Amino acid sequence: MTVLGIETSCDETAAAVVTGDGRILANLVLSQLDEHRPYGGVVPEIAARSHLDHIDRLVEEAMAEAGLEFGALDGIAVTAGPGLIGGVFVGVMTAKAIALAWDLPFLAVNHLEGHALTARLGTDLAFPYLLLLVSGGHCQLLAVEGVGCYSRLGGTIDDAVGEAFDKTAKLLGLGYPGGPAVERAAADGDPAAFALPRPMIGRPGLDFSFSGLKTAVRHAAQAADLLDDPPGDAGNDAGRKADLAAAFQEAVGDILAERCGKALDLFRERYGKAGPLVVAGGVAANRHLRERLDGVARAAGSELMAPPPALCTDNAAMIAWAGVERLRLGLTDPLDFAARPRWPLEELRETPAPAKTG
Repeated sequence: MTVLGIETSCDETAAAVVTGDGRILANLVLSQLDEHRPYGGVVPEIAARSHLDHIDRLVEEAMAEAGLEFGALDGIAVTAGPGLIGGVFVGVMTAKAIALAWDLPFLAVNHLEGHALTARLGTDLAFPYLLLLVSGGHCQLLAVEGVGCYSRLGGTIDDAVGEAFDKTAKLLGLGYPGGPAVERAAADGDPAAFALPRPMIGRPGLDFSFSGLKTAVRHAAQAADLLDDPPGDAGNDAGRKADLAAAFQEAVGDILAERCGKALDLFRERYGKAGPLVVAGGVAANRHLRERLDGVARAAGSELMAPPPALCTDNAAMIAWAGVERLRLGLTDPLDFAARPRWPLEELRETPAPAKTG
């Protein structure tokens, strides 16, 4: 089984070819960082136009790298949501055109399911497992019971953790993208130099909140006179900014660790085992957070599983793999499937009865 995957939900244009036994034959990602950097964030209109300009070429290059013709594929998988609707639409229409031209099964993949299933790519990870999904737009704890079967245990009540990283980097002038910029700065900082809150720690449930932490970082930066530098310029206060970045990263680590510890206990009660704990999404590439979560998993008698950093950020290999998983179950989609800007994972439980794959 071989599936072409297409990803265009945000600011990466990506195409990949993945086999049913977990081999990645091609995995191309074209970043738009330079196009969005002047604005300090993703501009949807610019992102959509860039996807439109480059997607055909990237698909052709992925197929050439895989050494395959379209007729050798078993299916076409594409991110059909959630995401910036202009970009999602570009990917969906491209995938539909290929599926129609070559009479191939069309697989509309939920972007979050792509992240959720990535840890199974090339591994023997079995269902169920506990998933911490952390990215620029999402922060959720989920029990992954199977393909299309997700139970939400908790999530952010305001901002995603990735957004908090981006906003912290922007107000400190650390550059774009914010997550890696904060991590680099924090490596040289003292996390004890600033006292920041840990919202939701100790409270019942498994929800997160990061808006108060963002506000506290801004107040601390104002008090320390660290807000005068333009974006991308650390200025003459690099040491103090590194301290604040480290304090912020430490606070996030404490929050995620406490919530995941509680989630592992709940998971054990519900499923009779403590995990494993899988972390996925762009923020999962942060090494400090991985180390914190690894300690939490070990303390619970479990283990932490995380995809390689290149498969944590948006990519098409995860979409192709999710397509493989769904195609095995006959979960194909009609060509009139509409792109969706919002698409909660829990709604996948309502997936219709499997259709024939041809």
